[in-house]
Amino acid sequence: MNKNTVIFDMDGVIIDSEPFWREAQINELAKYNVTVTAADCIQFTMGKRLEDIAKVWCLRYQLVVCPSILQQGIMQSVIELILEQGCAKPGLHSLLNYLKEREFNIGLATSSSKPIINAVLQSLGIHSYFSIICSADDEPYGKPHPDVYLTTAQRFQVNTGQCLVIEDSVTGMIAGKAAAMTTWVVPENSQSPEFSIADAVFSSLIDVRQHLDRVITKNINNKTHSNTAQLKQAI
Repeated sequence: MNKNTVIFDMDGVIIDSEPFWREAQINELAKYNVTVTAADCIQFTMGKRLEDIAKVWCLRYQLVVCPSILQQGIMQSVIELILEQGCAKPGLHSLLNYLKEREFNIGLATSSSKPIINAVLQSLGIHSYFSIICSADDEPYGKPHPDVYLTTAQRFQVNTGQCLVIEDSVTGMIAGKAAAMTTWVVPENSQSPEFSIADAVFSSLIDVRQHLDRVITKNINNKTHSNTAQLKQAI
């Protein structure tokens, strides 16, 4: 099935914001005399939408604070860190330009809330690349449920077999696979066996771009037409 649509996750894929999320959670929970580590955040909340993150901590530590209050505190902290320190993951701009030049649909499907999405796009100056932007906040269920990816495909008016997902977390990978989309993963640890069900695992977005270059080279060597349609069919 031809691929004509690439759907990016946001946190950890296009911006190195996962440390910001961990720092925000650690700092906000400390206000309620709860100590968590970065490893705890990775284990219990990585890839989840903010509403679910707040609920996880409130339930786990029986916090008396309303989850929505914890949620707002974490969100504001993350936004501030993104605007102050946010930078694009290596290879992002090159990959986005590569896809745009070849007329792929480019979408964003993230567990983050709209204010955080806006902060990231503003910080990196990449809003114009994404034709469709979807937040799991608008779905009944967040990742690992596939809803946000299915909604993105519907808005592009393409079927799931035409979609390539780029993720970084186990939660996101499961969501992409559950949506019946080809799912590539660019995780912090590309050697982790957790990502064995991914269709491909890469060390960086630079490697993703290089893989697409190899596809083009293979087409040329096979004396096929190296146009967009052929490239999309080969992925």
